[in-house]
Amino acid sequence: MNINQMLGINDSYQAPAQIMKILYDRKRREEVFMKFLEAFNFDVSYDWFYEYFQDEHADRIRKKQDFTPKGVADLIVALAGSEGPTYDCASGTGGITIRKWQADRMKTSLYEYKPSNYLYMCEEISDRAIPFLLFNTLIRGMNAIVIHCDVLSRNTYGVFFVQNDKDNPMQFSSLNVMPYSKGVADFLRLKFVEERYKPLIESKVFPKHLMEAKEDVFGQKRTIM
Repeated sequence: MNINQMLGINDSYQAPAQIMKILYDRKRREEVFMKFLEAFNFDVSYDWFYEYFQDEHADRIRKKQDFTPKGVADLIVALAGSEGPTYDCASGTGGITIRKWQADRMKTSLYEYKPSNYLYMCEEISDRAIPFLLFNTLIRGMNAIVIHCDVLSRNTYGVFFVQNDKDNPMQFSSLNVMPYSKGVADFLRLKFVEERYKPLIESKVFPKHLMEAKEDVFGQKRTIM
């Protein structure tokens, strides 16, 4: 079963909108996640969408999109180090973030690894890449802030908080659309220019580790890739 079949579409141009539709329906989302895990032999160490997105959706003319090969991503991760939260600007579909997440979780045993010890902050301008990026963070049980924005102007279309609610490495994450509020804009140092995404709150508690990470994300203590 190929990616289009698992997403329930006939043509790849339908994928971004279809993925967003799936992501907003938790039951259906997690059913699709299981199909993908089985199709890729439960190997979550790399971005399954790398070739698919680059061949079908990359905007090489206007946005100069060429995505990072796994070997180069590993080199970036090794050079970047591991101090504090991880900031990945121009994240694409999340290939580098996934390799960083893989390196982080390999540092400890399954019994000691806690998703709450790591926070990934991803920023991406492409409408077409954002659904794939969200899919990749959710299925891996990450804690992440995904921002649909121009990283230079800070013009922003939506902010997503991806949370592993039970801090369980075997669990999928929950999806939350952050309010289009001054508080969120000030917290993340951005400016909303359009309310592109419908409200969605799946997590009932704002996590302590996110509050503690604020200074790290915007101060000196962070890993930038």
